[in-house]
Amino acid sequence: MAHASPLIGTDIDRYLELHEHKSLLRFITCGSVDDGKSTLIGRLLYESKMLFEDQLAALEDDSKKSGTQGGELDFALLVDGLSAEREQGITIDVAYRFFSTEKRKFIVADTPGHEQYTRNMATGASTADVAIILVDARHGVLVQTRRHSYIVSLLGIRKVVLAINKMDAVGYAEERFNAIDAEYRRFAAEIGLRDVLSIPMSALRGDNVTEPSKEMPWYAGPALLHHLEHVEIDDRQQRLPMRMPVQWVNRPSMAFRGFVGTVASGVLRPGDAVRVLPSGQTSTIARIVTEGGDLPLAVAGQSITITTTTEIDVSRGDVLADAAAPPAVADELLATLVWMHEEPLSPGRSYFIKIGACTATARVRAIRHQVDMKSLAEVAADRLELNGIGLCELVLDRAIAFDPYGENRETGGFVLIDKLSNDTVAAGLIQRGLAHTGAARELLRGCVVWLSGPAARVVAADLVRRLRPTAVLLDDNALRGGLNFDLRAGDDAEAVRRITAVADLLVASGLVAIVVAAGGEKAQLRATELLALLVETNEIDPVTRRIAAFVTERGFPPH
Repeated sequence: MAHASPLIGTDIDRYLELHEHKSLLRFITCGSVDDGKSTLIGRLLYESKMLFEDQLAALEDDSKKSGTQGGELDFALLVDGLSAEREQGITIDVAYRFFSTEKRKFIVADTPGHEQYTRNMATGASTADVAIILVDARHGVLVQTRRHSYIVSLLGIRKVVLAINKMDAVGYAEERFNAIDAEYRRFAAEIGLRDVLSIPMSALRGDNVTEPSKEMPWYAGPALLHHLEHVEIDDRQQRLPMRMPVQWVNRPSMAFRGFVGTVASGVLRPGDAVRVLPSGQTSTIARIVTEGGDLPLAVAGQSITITTTTEIDVSRGDVLADAAAPPAVADELLATLVWMHEEPLSPGRSYFIKIGACTATARVRAIRHQVDMKSLAEVAADRLELNGIGLCELVLDRAIAFDPYGENRETGGFVLIDKLSNDTVAAGLIQRGLAHTGAARELLRGCVVWLSGPAARVVAADLVRRLRPTAVLLDDNALRGGLNFDLRAGDDAEAVRRITAVADLLVASGLVAIVVAAGGEKAQLRATELLALLVETNEIDPVTRRIAAFVTERGFPPH
C-alpha cells in the first residue's frame, strides 16, 4: 500500500500528483535458508505503517495459529503466502510486494533461499536494481550466500546491501559483524561486486531496519529503509543505444502500418535513423504513436508504436535499433547458463531459445566449463545439474540480434525452453557471438589437422570441443590399444600409415580429423590458416594462444 501521508485527508489531488512522480526502486532479498528474508520484508511493511487494519488482524491470528515466534507477531507470514511455505517455515516461490514511503515507491521480491529453488531467485533478480543479501550472524557466509551473490553479479546488479541479520542472537557483537563483513567483501571483490553496504540488524526485533538501533551504538551507518530511500537508481538503460524488440506489426487498415513494442534501451525521436536486425534494412522514424496521441520522444520502458518513412520488411522478433550503433547478429553464441531443471543439461539436445520477442531453436554444442561455487574455479563438465552455472556454446537455427549481457541486460538475456514440456529450463546471459566458429568449421571441413609437440593434446581437445560434431580425435596413445595394438617399438612409419588411412576415410566423409601423433606433417598449413581466422575474428582466448605456441614451435609464421 501507499505511505499514509497527511495530504490524503487534505489535498488528495496533490498527494496523487506527488505519488505519481516518485521514483521506483526494485530490490530483492536473497541468501541462504532461514536467514530471515521474509521476516525482514514483513518488518519493513509493519514498521513503515504500510499494513491495513484487516491485514494486521489477520497477521495476529496467523501468528497464533502457525507462527514461529511463540505468540508474538511472525512477520514472515506477511510474505509467505503458500501453505507449504507456512508449514515448512521456508520461502518457495518468489513473492512480490509493492509499498511506498514519502520519498520513493518500491517493488520488493522475496526470493527463496533453499538450493532447490535457486531458479526462482534468479527470476526475481533479473529486474532488480538493488540486492539485499542476508547472512545469519550465527552461521556467517554459506555456500548458498555465495551462489546467490554470484548470480546477482552475473545478472548485472551492482548495488548490494549485506544485511547481517540476527545480531540479537550473538549479543550484538561488533567483532562478529566485522568478521562476516570482511569475509564477504573478500568474496565480493572476486566476483566483481564493488558497491557493498554492510548493515548489522535484527529483522525480528527491528534493529536498523527502519530506525537506528540503540543496541548497536558502534554502527554509524544508515538504517536499511533510509538507504533504500536514498540509493541512486541507475538510469543506464536510457543512456544505451536505442533498442526496441518488435512484438507485433499493427496494420488495422491499408492506410497504417506500425511496429509495436516496448523500448528496451535508449531514446528515440521522429527523424531518427533506425536499422532492422537481423536483416540490416534502414529507414527513418516518422511517428511515435500511443493511445493518447503522438509523442515527441520515447524512452526505455515505454510501450509505443512507431511508423517509418519508407516501407521496410519487419516481423515479430526483429529488433529496431539505432542505425549508427546496431546490435550484433550471429547464429552461434557463447553464453552463461544458469540451469533450472531437475533433468540435467547434456550437450546436443535442442531447445527453444527466447530472447525478447524472438523465438528460435538452439542446440547446446558444448560446455566450456562449470563454475564451482565453493572455490569459483572453472572446472570441466560434460553436463549441468540443477542450479549449475556454466559457460556454453549454442548453435541456433537462424541468426538473431543481440547485445552482450554486460552491455545491455534487456537484449542480452534469454531463456531456454524444453520443446516437449514447455518448461523453462535455463536462464542465459550472452557473452558474445561465435560466428567465426562456423567459418572455422567450414575452413577445416574435409581435412586433417595433424598435431605434435608438448601442447598437442591440449590443443586437440580444444579443437574437437570447438568443432564438434564434425571433428574426430585420433590420438596415437589411444590407438595403441586398438588399431595399432600389434605394432612393436620402432614401427612408427606403419603407425603413421594406418592413422593416415583412417584420417583419409574420415575426410572423405566430410569430417575433420584431428590427429595427435609424431611423424606426420600432413595439413600443417591448415593450423596456420585456422590461427589466422581466429585472430582476424578477435577470438583471443586460451585455444588461440595454444595454437600460436604450436605453430611457432613447428616453424610456421603466426599469421
